[in-house]
Amino acid sequence: MRLALLVLASCGTAPAVAPAPPPATASNVLRGDYAGSSACGDCHAQIYATWAASPMRNMTRDAATATIRAPFDGATLHVGADTATMTMDNGRRVMRVVSTKDGTHTWRVTKVVGGRYREDFVGVAEDETVEHVLPATYVFATKSWRYKGYSVMVKERPYMSVRGRWSQECIGCHNTLPLATMLYDELYGPGLPAYQGKLSDRVLPRSKQWGAVTKNESALIGYLESEVELMGGDRPEHALRPALAAAAMTSEQKLDGDHLVELGIGCEACHNGAKRHAQQPEARPTFAAVSDVVGVVPPRGQQGTRAQWINHTCAKCHTVLFTKYPWTWEGGSRSKDPGGSSISSGEGRDYQLGGCASQMACTTCHDPHTADKNLDELATKAGDHLCTTCHRDDGHAHHATVGCISCHMPKKNMGLDYGLIRYHRIGSPNDPRRVEGDRPIECALCHADKSVEALVTTMEQWWPKRTFDRAKLRALYGDTAANALRATVVRGKPHEQAAAIGAWGQLKQQDAVPAIVPMLAHDYPLVRYFAQRALQQITGDPVAIDVGADAATVRAAADAWLRAR
Repeated sequence: MRLALLVLASCGTAPAVAPAPPPATASNVLRGDYAGSSACGDCHAQIYATWAASPMRNMTRDAATATIRAPFDGATLHVGADTATMTMDNGRRVMRVVSTKDGTHTWRVTKVVGGRYREDFVGVAEDETVEHVLPATYVFATKSWRYKGYSVMVKERPYMSVRGRWSQECIGCHNTLPLATMLYDELYGPGLPAYQGKLSDRVLPRSKQWGAVTKNESALIGYLESEVELMGGDRPEHALRPALAAAAMTSEQKLDGDHLVELGIGCEACHNGAKRHAQQPEARPTFAAVSDVVGVVPPRGQQGTRAQWINHTCAKCHTVLFTKYPWTWEGGSRSKDPGGSSISSGEGRDYQLGGCASQMACTTCHDPHTADKNLDELATKAGDHLCTTCHRDDGHAHHATVGCISCHMPKKNMGLDYGLIRYHRIGSPNDPRRVEGDRPIECALCHADKSVEALVTTMEQWWPKRTFDRAKLRALYGDTAANALRATVVRGKPHEQAAAIGAWGQLKQQDAVPAIVPMLAHDYPLVRYFAQRALQQITGDPVAIDVGADAATVRAAADAWLRAR
Protein backbone atom coordinates (compact mmCIF):
# COMPACT_ATOMS: atom_id res chain seq x y z
CA MET A 1 0.00 0.00 0.00
CA ARG A 2 2.86 2.35 0.90
CA LEU A 3 4.54 1.59 -2.42
CA ALA A 4 1.33 2.41 -4.28
CA LEU A 5 1.04 5.75 -2.53
CA LEU A 6 4.64 6.58 -3.39
CA VAL A 7 4.02 5.72 -7.04
CA LEU A 8 0.91 7.94 -7.08
CA ALA A 9 2.78 10.74 -5.42
CA SER A 10 5.59 10.45 -7.95
CA CYS A 11 3.05 10.78 -10.75
CA GLY A 12 1.59 13.92 -9.19
CA THR A 13 -1.77 12.28 -8.34
CA ALA A 14 -3.03 12.30 -4.74
CA PRO A 15 -5.33 9.54 -3.52
CA ALA A 16 -9.05 10.39 -3.45
CA VAL A 17 -10.26 11.49 -0.03
CA ALA A 18 -13.93 11.07 0.85
CA PRO A 19 -15.56 14.37 1.80
CA ALA A 20 -16.25 14.76 5.49
CA PRO A 21 -19.88 14.13 6.35
CA PRO A 22 -21.85 17.20 7.38
CA PRO A 23 -21.94 17.74 11.13
CA ALA A 24 -24.97 16.22 12.76
CA THR A 25 -27.47 18.17 14.79
CA ALA A 26 -26.56 17.42 18.39
CA SER A 27 -29.77 18.54 20.08
CA ASN A 28 -33.06 19.94 18.81
CA VAL A 29 -35.64 19.48 21.58
CA LEU A 30 -34.50 21.61 24.56
CA ARG A 31 -35.39 25.28 24.95
CA GLY A 32 -31.83 26.37 24.26
CA ASP A 33 -31.90 24.57 20.89
CA TYR A 34 -34.45 26.99 19.41
CA ALA A 35 -33.58 30.10 17.42
CA GLY A 36 -37.01 31.43 16.36
CA SER A 37 -38.36 31.67 12.83
CA SER A 38 -36.68 35.00 12.11
CA ALA A 39 -33.36 33.14 11.98
CA CYS A 40 -34.60 31.23 8.91
CA GLY A 41 -35.49 34.21 6.70
CA ASP A 42 -32.06 35.12 5.37
CA CYS A 43 -31.25 31.77 3.76
CA HIS A 44 -34.78 30.63 2.96
CA ALA A 45 -36.20 33.94 1.77
CA GLN A 46 -38.73 32.66 -0.78
CA ILE A 47 -40.23 29.88 1.29
CA TYR A 48 -40.11 32.12 4.37
CA ALA A 49 -42.14 34.81 2.61
CA THR A 50 -44.76 32.31 1.45
CA TRP A 51 -44.94 30.70 4.87
CA ALA A 52 -45.28 34.06 6.64
CA ALA A 53 -48.65 34.56 4.93
CA SER A 54 -49.82 30.96 5.36
CA PRO A 55 -52.68 29.72 7.56
CA MET A 56 -50.20 27.61 9.51
CA ARG A 57 -47.99 30.53 10.45
CA ASN A 58 -50.97 32.72 11.33
CA MET A 59 -52.64 30.20 13.61
CA THR A 60 -52.34 32.63 16.54
CA ARG A 61 -51.98 36.38 16.01
CA ASP A 62 -51.83 39.53 18.10
CA ALA A 63 -55.20 41.23 17.61
CA ALA A 64 -53.57 44.68 17.65
CA THR A 65 -51.71 44.00 14.39
CA ALA A 66 -53.63 41.11 12.79
CA THR A 67 -55.91 41.30 9.78
CA ILE A 68 -59.25 40.06 11.12
CA ARG A 69 -62.18 39.11 8.89
CA ALA A 70 -64.87 38.80 11.55
CA PRO A 71 -67.14 41.89 11.59
CA PHE A 72 -67.42 43.40 15.06
CA ASP A 73 -70.49 45.33 13.97
CA GLY A 74 -72.93 44.80 16.83
CA ALA A 75 -74.00 41.24 16.03
CA THR A 76 -75.31 39.30 19.03
CA LEU A 77 -74.95 35.56 19.66
CA HIS A 78 -77.42 33.73 21.92
CA VAL A 79 -76.93 30.56 23.98
CA GLY A 80 -79.81 29.95 26.34
CA ALA A 81 -80.43 33.27 28.11
CA ASP A 82 -76.78 34.34 27.66
CA THR A 83 -75.55 36.70 24.96
CA ALA A 84 -72.27 37.79 23.40
CA THR A 85 -72.24 41.04 21.43
CA MET A 86 -69.31 41.93 19.19
CA THR A 87 -68.58 45.65 18.77
CA MET A 88 -65.77 48.19 18.36
CA ASP A 89 -64.66 50.53 21.14
CA ASN A 90 -62.19 53.30 20.27
CA GLY A 91 -60.73 51.19 17.48
CA ARG A 92 -60.45 48.03 19.58
CA ARG A 93 -62.54 44.89 19.21
CA VAL A 94 -64.59 44.02 22.27
CA MET A 95 -67.02 41.27 23.19
CA ARG A 96 -69.69 42.02 25.78
CA VAL A 97 -70.85 38.80 27.44
CA VAL A 98 -74.02 38.71 29.54
CA SER A 99 -73.98 35.43 31.47
CA THR A 100 -76.53 34.05 33.90
CA LYS A 101 -73.68 32.23 35.62
CA ASP A 102 -70.75 34.64 35.45
CA GLY A 103 -72.41 38.04 35.24
CA THR A 104 -71.78 40.77 32.68
CA HIS A 105 -68.26 41.55 31.45
CA THR A 106 -66.74 43.39 28.53
CA TRP A 107 -63.74 41.57 27.09
CA ARG A 108 -61.06 43.29 25.04
CA VAL A 109 -59.87 41.02 22.25
CA THR A 110 -56.12 40.41 22.52
CA LYS A 111 -55.53 37.48 20.18
CA VAL A 112 -57.19 35.81 17.19
CA VAL A 113 -56.79 32.07 16.63
CA GLY A 114 -57.23 30.48 13.20
CA GLY A 115 -58.04 32.18 9.94
CA ARG A 116 -58.52 29.66 7.16
CA TYR A 117 -62.07 28.55 7.90
CA ARG A 118 -62.97 30.49 11.04
CA GLU A 119 -61.65 32.86 13.68
CA ASP A 120 -61.67 32.27 17.44
CA PHE A 121 -60.83 34.98 19.93
CA VAL A 122 -58.92 35.46 23.17
CA GLY A 123 -59.37 38.43 25.47
CA VAL A 124 -59.11 40.04 28.88
CA ALA A 125 -61.87 41.49 31.02
CA GLU A 126 -61.83 44.97 32.53
CA ASP A 127 -58.96 45.49 34.99
CA GLU A 128 -57.64 41.95 34.45
CA THR A 129 -54.60 40.48 32.73
CA VAL A 130 -55.54 36.78 32.45
CA GLU A 131 -56.47 35.93 28.86
CA HIS A 132 -59.62 33.84 28.44
CA VAL A 133 -61.05 31.96 25.47
CA LEU A 134 -64.01 34.05 24.33
CA PRO A 135 -67.33 32.38 23.53
CA ALA A 136 -67.96 33.49 19.93
CA THR A 137 -66.46 32.03 16.75
CA TYR A 138 -66.86 33.55 13.29
CA VAL A 139 -67.29 31.03 10.44
CA PHE A 140 -66.32 32.31 7.00
CA ALA A 141 -68.39 29.91 4.89
CA THR A 142 -71.68 31.04 6.39
CA LYS A 143 -70.58 34.55 7.47
CA SER A 144 -72.09 33.87 10.85
CA TRP A 145 -71.23 33.66 14.54
CA ARG A 146 -71.34 30.41 16.48
CA TYR A 147 -70.78 29.51 20.10
CA LYS A 148 -67.14 28.47 20.50
CA GLY A 149 -68.19 25.47 22.59
CA TYR A 150 -70.06 24.05 19.59
CA SER A 151 -66.93 23.61 17.48
CA VAL A 152 -66.72 20.00 18.68
CA MET A 153 -69.26 17.27 19.38
CA VAL A 154 -70.91 18.39 22.60
CA LYS A 155 -74.60 18.53 23.44
CA GLU A 156 -76.62 21.70 23.75
CA ARG A 157 -75.40 23.98 26.54
CA PRO A 158 -77.71 26.06 28.77
CA TYR A 159 -75.25 28.97 29.04
CA MET A 160 -72.00 30.39 27.69
CA SER A 161 -68.67 29.78 29.32
CA VAL A 162 -65.74 32.20 29.44
CA ARG A 163 -63.83 30.33 32.13
CA GLY A 164 -61.34 28.64 29.81
CA ARG A 165 -57.89 30.20 29.99
CA TRP A 166 -55.99 30.58 26.74
CA SER A 167 -52.72 29.55 28.39
CA GLN A 168 -54.25 26.32 29.69
CA GLU A 169 -56.28 25.21 26.67
CA CYS A 170 -55.13 26.49 23.27
CA ILE A 171 -51.51 27.37 23.74
CA GLY A 172 -49.84 24.01 23.08
CA CYS A 173 -51.01 23.25 19.55
CA HIS A 174 -51.50 26.78 18.24
CA ASN A 175 -48.03 28.11 19.12
CA THR A 176 -44.39 27.00 19.27
CA LEU A 177 -43.01 25.30 22.37
CA PRO A 178 -39.82 23.28 22.84
CA LEU A 179 -40.56 19.64 22.08
CA ALA A 180 -39.12 18.55 25.44
CA THR A 181 -41.87 20.47 27.25
CA MET A 182 -44.45 18.24 25.55
CA LEU A 183 -42.95 14.91 26.62
CA TYR A 184 -43.63 14.90 30.36
CA ASP A 185 -46.46 12.35 30.05
CA GLU A 186 -44.37 9.87 28.12
CA LEU A 187 -41.45 10.22 30.53
CA TYR A 188 -43.51 10.01 33.73
CA GLY A 189 -46.16 7.44 32.85
CA PRO A 190 -49.69 7.23 34.31
CA GLY A 191 -50.65 9.61 37.08
CA LEU A 192 -48.87 12.79 35.97
CA PRO A 193 -50.82 15.97 36.83
CA ALA A 194 -52.63 17.47 33.85
CA TYR A 195 -50.84 20.05 31.73
CA GLN A 196 -51.66 21.66 28.42
CA GLY A 197 -48.61 20.92 26.28
CA LYS A 198 -48.84 17.14 26.21
CA LEU A 199 -48.76 15.13 23.01
CA SER A 200 -51.76 13.02 22.15
CA ASP A 201 -50.28 9.65 21.26
CA ARG A 202 -52.28 8.21 24.15
CA VAL A 203 -55.35 8.08 21.89
CA LEU A 204 -53.55 5.89 19.38
CA PRO A 205 -53.62 2.10 19.69
CA ARG A 206 -50.73 0.90 21.83
CA SER A 207 -49.00 -0.59 18.79
CA LYS A 208 -48.89 2.90 17.19
CA GLN A 209 -47.82 4.94 20.21
CA TRP A 210 -44.50 6.76 20.21
CA GLY A 211 -42.56 6.90 23.46
CA ALA A 212 -39.97 9.04 25.21
CA VAL A 213 -36.89 7.88 27.10
CA THR A 214 -34.53 9.48 29.57
CA LYS A 215 -30.93 9.39 28.32
CA ASN A 216 -29.24 11.42 31.05
CA GLU A 217 -31.28 11.58 34.23
CA SER A 218 -29.16 14.20 35.96
CA ALA A 219 -29.21 16.50 32.93
CA LEU A 220 -32.95 16.03 32.47
CA ILE A 221 -33.61 16.93 36.11
CA GLY A 222 -31.55 20.05 35.60
CA TYR A 223 -33.52 20.97 32.49
CA LEU A 224 -36.85 20.46 34.24
CA GLU A 225 -35.67 22.61 37.14
CA SER A 226 -34.70 25.35 34.71
CA GLU A 227 -38.18 25.22 33.12
CA VAL A 228 -39.83 25.50 36.54
CA GLU A 229 -37.59 28.41 37.45
CA LEU A 230 -38.23 30.15 34.11
CA MET A 231 -41.98 30.08 34.73
CA GLY A 232 -41.75 31.13 38.37
CA GLY A 233 -42.68 27.81 39.97
CA ASP A 234 -41.47 26.36 43.25
CA ARG A 235 -38.17 24.52 43.01
CA PRO A 236 -38.90 20.78 42.99
CA GLU A 237 -37.23 17.95 44.83
CA HIS A 238 -34.03 16.99 43.00
CA ALA A 239 -35.30 13.69 41.62
CA LEU A 240 -36.76 12.80 38.23
CA ARG A 241 -40.39 12.01 39.02
CA PRO A 242 -40.92 14.98 41.38
CA ALA A 243 -39.21 17.22 38.82
CA LEU A 244 -41.49 15.97 36.03
CA ALA A 245 -44.57 16.49 38.21
CA ALA A 246 -43.41 19.98 39.17
CA ALA A 247 -42.71 20.88 35.52
CA ALA A 248 -46.17 19.72 34.47
CA MET A 249 -47.94 21.59 37.29
CA THR A 250 -45.90 24.74 36.75
CA SER A 251 -46.65 24.61 33.03
CA GLU A 252 -50.37 24.30 33.73
CA GLN A 253 -50.37 27.16 36.22
CA LYS A 254 -47.72 29.54 34.90
CA LEU A 255 -47.19 29.03 31.17
CA ASP A 256 -48.19 32.05 29.10
CA GLY A 257 -47.18 33.84 25.94
CA ASP A 258 -43.91 35.03 27.45
CA HIS A 259 -42.70 31.42 27.72
CA LEU A 260 -43.30 30.42 24.11
CA VAL A 261 -40.54 30.04 21.56
CA GLU A 262 -42.83 32.28 19.53
CA LEU A 263 -46.48 33.14 19.05
CA GLY A 264 -48.16 31.04 16.36
CA ILE A 265 -46.74 28.08 14.47
CA GLY A 266 -43.09 28.84 13.87
CA CYS A 267 -40.66 26.96 11.64
CA GLU A 268 -39.35 25.03 14.62
CA ALA A 269 -42.78 23.81 15.69
CA CYS A 270 -42.30 21.27 12.89
CA HIS A 271 -38.57 21.28 12.11
CA ASN A 272 -37.52 21.17 15.80
CA GLY A 273 -34.92 23.41 17.37
CA ALA A 274 -32.60 24.70 14.64
CA LYS A 275 -30.27 27.12 16.40
CA ARG A 276 -27.20 25.10 15.45
CA HIS A 277 -28.35 24.98 11.81
CA ALA A 278 -28.82 28.77 11.85
CA GLN A 279 -25.28 29.18 13.20
CA GLN A 280 -23.73 26.40 11.12
CA PRO A 281 -25.89 25.83 7.98
CA GLU A 282 -24.24 22.54 7.05
CA ALA A 283 -25.63 21.03 10.29
CA ARG A 284 -28.95 20.14 8.74
CA PRO A 285 -32.13 20.12 10.86
CA THR A 286 -34.07 16.90 11.22
CA PHE A 287 -37.64 15.93 11.98
CA ALA A 288 -36.29 13.22 14.28
CA ALA A 289 -35.84 14.24 17.91
CA VAL A 290 -32.15 14.45 18.77
CA SER A 291 -30.71 14.94 22.25
CA ASP A 292 -28.34 13.29 24.69
CA VAL A 293 -30.76 14.23 27.49
CA VAL A 294 -34.12 12.88 26.33
CA GLY A 295 -35.20 10.85 23.31
CA VAL A 296 -38.34 10.06 21.32
CA VAL A 297 -38.69 6.52 20.01
CA PRO A 298 -40.96 5.15 17.28
CA PRO A 299 -43.48 2.42 18.08
CA ARG A 300 -42.12 -1.09 18.30
CA GLY A 301 -41.57 -2.51 14.84
CA GLN A 302 -41.29 0.88 13.13
CA GLN A 303 -37.97 1.93 11.65
CA GLY A 304 -38.51 5.64 12.17
CA THR A 305 -38.46 6.52 8.49
CA ARG A 306 -38.41 10.16 7.47
CA ALA A 307 -42.09 9.87 6.54
CA GLN A 308 -42.95 8.44 9.96
CA TRP A 309 -41.15 11.28 11.73
CA ILE A 310 -42.96 13.87 9.62
CA ASN A 311 -46.31 12.20 10.25
CA HIS A 312 -45.62 12.01 13.96
CA THR A 313 -44.75 15.71 13.89
CA CYS A 314 -48.06 16.60 12.23
CA ALA A 315 -49.98 14.37 14.62
CA LYS A 316 -48.67 16.31 17.62
CA CYS A 317 -51.58 18.67 16.96
CA HIS A 318 -53.75 17.09 14.25
CA THR A 319 -55.01 14.37 16.54
CA VAL A 320 -58.40 15.45 17.90
CA LEU A 321 -60.03 12.87 20.12
CA PHE A 322 -59.98 15.04 23.21
CA THR A 323 -63.67 15.75 23.74
CA LYS A 324 -65.97 13.41 25.61
CA TYR A 325 -67.84 12.44 22.44
CA PRO A 326 -67.82 8.66 22.86
CA TRP A 327 -67.72 7.21 19.33
CA THR A 328 -65.20 6.83 16.54
CA TRP A 329 -65.21 5.30 13.07
CA GLU A 330 -64.77 1.55 12.61
CA GLY A 331 -67.50 1.07 15.19
CA GLY A 332 -65.09 2.01 17.95
CA SER A 333 -65.36 4.11 21.07
CA ARG A 334 -63.06 6.77 22.41
CA SER A 335 -62.30 4.82 25.58
CA LYS A 336 -61.99 1.35 24.06
CA ASP A 337 -60.39 0.31 20.76
CA PRO A 338 -60.78 3.78 19.21
CA GLY A 339 -61.02 3.91 15.46
CA GLY A 340 -60.59 7.03 13.39
CA SER A 341 -61.84 10.45 14.42
CA SER A 342 -64.96 11.84 12.80
CA ILE A 343 -64.14 15.55 12.94
CA SER A 344 -61.55 17.88 11.47
CA SER A 345 -58.11 18.14 13.10
CA GLY A 346 -57.81 14.38 13.67
CA GLU A 347 -56.19 13.80 10.29
CA GLY A 348 -52.64 13.32 11.55
CA ARG A 349 -53.67 10.64 14.02
CA ASP A 350 -55.98 8.91 11.54
CA TYR A 351 -53.33 8.82 8.85
CA GLN A 352 -51.01 6.87 11.14
CA LEU A 353 -53.72 4.19 11.49
CA GLY A 354 -53.67 3.48 7.74
CA GLY A 355 -51.30 1.48 5.62
CA CYS A 356 -49.36 4.23 3.86
CA ALA A 357 -47.88 6.14 6.78
CA SER A 358 -44.53 4.34 6.89
CA GLN A 359 -43.45 5.47 3.43
CA MET A 360 -45.64 8.45 2.50
CA ALA A 361 -45.57 11.68 4.51
CA CYS A 362 -48.41 14.11 5.09
CA THR A 363 -46.33 16.60 3.10
CA THR A 364 -46.74 14.46 -0.02
CA CYS A 365 -50.17 16.03 -0.42
CA HIS A 366 -50.03 19.05 1.89
CA ASP A 367 -47.61 21.96 1.86
CA PRO A 368 -47.57 23.51 5.34
CA HIS A 369 -45.71 26.54 3.99
CA THR A 370 -48.72 27.80 2.06
CA ALA A 371 -52.47 27.28 1.65
CA ASP A 372 -53.33 24.00 -0.10
CA LYS A 373 -54.65 24.73 -3.58
CA ASN A 374 -54.94 21.53 -5.60
CA LEU A 375 -56.39 18.97 -3.19
CA ASP A 376 -59.52 18.40 -5.29
CA GLU A 377 -57.33 17.52 -8.27
CA LEU A 378 -55.59 14.83 -6.22
CA ALA A 379 -58.91 13.00 -5.97
CA THR A 380 -59.07 12.65 -9.76
CA LYS A 381 -57.07 10.37 -12.03
CA ALA A 382 -54.47 13.14 -12.16
CA GLY A 383 -53.61 12.39 -8.55
CA ASP A 384 -53.18 8.64 -8.95
CA HIS A 385 -49.44 8.96 -9.46
CA LEU A 386 -49.16 9.45 -5.70
CA CYS A 387 -50.49 5.92 -5.21
CA THR A 388 -48.96 4.10 -8.17
CA THR A 389 -45.49 5.05 -6.96
CA CYS A 390 -45.87 2.13 -4.55
CA HIS A 391 -49.02 0.29 -5.66
CA ARG A 392 -49.61 -1.51 -8.93
CA ASP A 393 -52.23 0.22 -11.07
CA ASP A 394 -55.02 -2.39 -11.08
CA GLY A 395 -57.22 -0.27 -13.30
CA HIS A 396 -60.35 -0.84 -11.18
CA ALA A 397 -62.50 -0.99 -14.31
CA HIS A 398 -65.67 -0.35 -12.31
CA HIS A 399 -64.31 3.10 -11.41
CA ALA A 400 -62.03 3.78 -14.33
CA THR A 401 -62.63 7.54 -14.27
CA VAL A 402 -62.44 8.02 -10.49
CA GLY A 403 -59.19 8.73 -8.66
CA CYS A 404 -57.83 6.39 -5.99
CA ILE A 405 -58.31 8.96 -3.24
CA SER A 406 -62.03 9.30 -3.94
CA CYS A 407 -62.70 5.80 -2.60
CA HIS A 408 -59.73 5.16 -0.33
CA MET A 409 -60.03 8.52 1.46
CA PRO A 410 -63.77 9.20 1.28
CA LYS A 411 -65.29 12.50 2.27
CA LYS A 412 -67.12 11.55 5.44
CA ASN A 413 -65.53 13.64 8.21
CA MET A 414 -66.96 16.85 9.65
CA GLY A 415 -65.00 19.85 8.38
CA LEU A 416 -64.57 23.26 10.00
CA ASP A 417 -66.89 25.00 7.53
CA TYR A 418 -69.82 22.53 7.84
CA GLY A 419 -68.80 20.61 4.73
CA LEU A 420 -67.41 17.07 4.57
CA ILE A 421 -63.67 16.50 4.34
CA ARG A 422 -61.61 13.40 3.61
CA TYR A 423 -61.17 10.64 6.15
CA HIS A 424 -57.41 10.22 6.49
CA ARG A 425 -57.27 6.60 7.60
CA ILE A 426 -56.36 5.29 4.17
CA GLY A 427 -58.09 1.99 3.57
CA SER A 428 -60.59 0.15 1.44
CA PRO A 429 -64.31 0.93 1.25
CA ASN A 430 -64.95 -2.83 1.41
CA ASP A 431 -63.13 -3.24 4.72
CA PRO A 432 -65.57 -5.22 6.93
CA ARG A 433 -64.76 -2.97 9.89
CA ARG A 434 -66.20 -0.09 7.89
CA VAL A 435 -69.01 -1.85 6.06
CA GLU A 436 -70.30 -3.75 9.10
CA GLY A 437 -69.32 -1.26 11.80
CA ASP A 438 -70.12 2.17 10.35
CA ARG A 439 -72.97 3.99 8.71
CA PRO A 440 -73.27 4.89 5.91
CA ILE A 441 -71.51 2.43 3.64
CA GLU A 442 -68.90 4.66 2.06
CA CYS A 443 -70.09 3.95 -1.48
CA ALA A 444 -73.39 5.60 -0.55
CA LEU A 445 -71.64 8.94 -0.13
CA CYS A 446 -71.70 9.14 -3.95
CA HIS A 447 -74.42 6.59 -4.74
CA ALA A 448 -77.11 8.21 -2.63
CA ASP A 449 -79.99 6.40 -4.33
CA LYS A 450 -78.75 2.89 -3.49
CA SER A 451 -79.99 0.50 -0.85
CA VAL A 452 -77.68 -1.23 1.59
CA GLU A 453 -78.26 -4.55 -0.18
CA ALA A 454 -77.53 -3.13 -3.62
CA LEU A 455 -74.24 -1.69 -2.45
CA VAL A 456 -72.93 -4.75 -0.61
CA THR A 457 -74.08 -7.10 -3.35
CA THR A 458 -72.15 -5.04 -5.90
CA MET A 459 -69.04 -5.13 -3.72
CA GLU A 460 -69.34 -8.91 -3.34
CA GLN A 461 -69.55 -9.26 -7.11
CA TRP A 462 -66.47 -7.15 -7.64
CA TRP A 463 -64.53 -8.86 -4.85
CA PRO A 464 -65.88 -12.46 -4.79
CA LYS A 465 -63.67 -13.51 -1.89
CA ARG A 466 -65.39 -11.05 0.44
CA THR A 467 -68.89 -11.43 1.85
CA PHE A 468 -70.63 -9.26 4.41
CA ASP A 469 -72.63 -10.28 7.46
CA ARG A 470 -76.27 -9.41 6.74
CA ALA A 471 -77.21 -9.73 10.42
CA LYS A 472 -74.74 -7.00 11.34
CA LEU A 473 -76.03 -4.84 8.52
CA ARG A 474 -79.63 -5.28 9.67
CA ALA A 475 -78.56 -4.26 13.17
CA LEU A 476 -77.16 -1.05 11.70
CA TYR A 477 -79.84 -0.15 9.17
CA GLY A 478 -82.95 -2.03 10.30
CA ASP A 479 -83.40 -3.56 6.85
CA THR A 480 -80.84 -4.16 4.11
CA ALA A 481 -83.47 -3.03 1.58
CA ALA A 482 -83.35 0.44 3.15
CA ASN A 483 -81.66 3.36 1.45
CA ALA A 484 -78.25 3.61 3.09
CA LEU A 485 -78.24 7.37 3.65
CA ARG A 486 -81.85 7.64 4.85
CA ALA A 487 -81.43 4.76 7.27
CA THR A 488 -78.25 6.40 8.58
CA VAL A 489 -80.08 9.63 9.35
CA VAL A 490 -82.85 7.68 11.13
CA ARG A 491 -80.69 5.21 13.06
CA GLY A 492 -77.14 6.53 13.00
CA LYS A 493 -74.81 7.98 15.58
CA PRO A 494 -74.47 11.77 15.38
CA HIS A 495 -71.24 11.78 13.36
CA GLU A 496 -72.74 9.21 10.96
CA GLN A 497 -75.83 11.37 10.53
CA ALA A 498 -73.61 14.35 9.74
CA ALA A 499 -71.84 12.32 7.04
CA ALA A 500 -75.13 11.36 5.40
CA ILE A 501 -76.48 14.92 5.65
CA GLY A 502 -73.27 16.35 4.22
CA ALA A 503 -73.37 13.89 1.31
CA TRP A 504 -76.93 14.92 0.49
CA GLY A 505 -75.86 18.55 0.53
CA GLN A 506 -72.92 17.97 -1.80
CA LEU A 507 -75.15 16.02 -4.19
CA LYS A 508 -77.95 18.62 -3.91
CA GLN A 509 -80.42 15.83 -3.18
CA GLN A 510 -83.80 17.60 -3.38
CA ASP A 511 -85.91 14.77 -2.00
CA ALA A 512 -83.74 14.66 1.15
CA VAL A 513 -84.98 18.03 2.43
CA PRO A 514 -87.80 16.67 4.67
CA ALA A 515 -85.35 14.22 6.30
CA ILE A 516 -82.75 16.92 6.94
CA VAL A 517 -85.05 19.53 8.48
CA PRO A 518 -85.53 17.71 11.85
CA MET A 519 -81.73 17.60 12.18
CA LEU A 520 -81.74 21.39 12.59
CA ALA A 521 -82.74 20.75 16.23
CA HIS A 522 -80.29 17.89 16.83
CA ASP A 523 -79.02 17.21 20.36
CA TYR A 524 -75.51 17.99 19.10
CA PRO A 525 -75.48 21.59 17.82
CA LEU A 526 -72.57 20.93 15.46
CA VAL A 527 -74.79 18.50 13.53
CA ARG A 528 -77.39 21.28 13.27
CA TYR A 529 -74.91 23.46 11.40
CA PHE A 530 -74.21 20.64 8.94
CA ALA A 531 -77.94 20.27 8.37
CA GLN A 532 -78.33 24.00 7.80
CA ARG A 533 -75.42 24.08 5.35
CA ALA A 534 -76.80 21.06 3.45
CA LEU A 535 -80.22 22.71 3.13
CA GLN A 536 -78.57 25.87 1.85
CA GLN A 537 -76.67 23.85 -0.77
CA ILE A 538 -79.77 21.96 -1.87
CA THR A 539 -82.33 24.79 -1.92
CA GLY A 540 -80.30 27.94 -2.40
CA ASP A 541 -82.26 29.36 0.53
CA PRO A 542 -80.23 31.00 3.35
CA VAL A 543 -82.29 29.00 5.90
CA ALA A 544 -82.16 31.97 8.25
CA ILE A 545 -82.65 30.04 11.48
CA ASP A 546 -80.54 30.54 14.60
CA VAL A 547 -79.62 26.87 15.05
CA GLY A 548 -77.57 27.75 18.13
CA ALA A 549 -80.76 28.56 20.03
CA ASP A 550 -82.45 26.01 22.29
CA ALA A 551 -83.82 22.92 20.56
CA ALA A 552 -87.50 23.78 21.08
CA THR A 553 -87.06 27.21 19.49
CA VAL A 554 -85.08 25.77 16.59
CA ARG A 555 -87.63 23.00 16.05
CA ALA A 556 -90.49 25.49 15.77
CA ALA A 557 -88.55 27.67 13.34
CA ALA A 558 -87.55 24.64 11.25
CA ASP A 559 -91.15 23.42 11.02
CA ALA A 560 -92.25 26.89 9.93
CA TRP A 561 -89.49 27.02 7.31
CA LEU A 562 -90.52 23.65 5.87
CA ARG A 563 -94.21 24.61 5.76
CA ALA A 564 -93.31 27.80 3.93
CA ARG A 565 -91.71 25.71 1.18
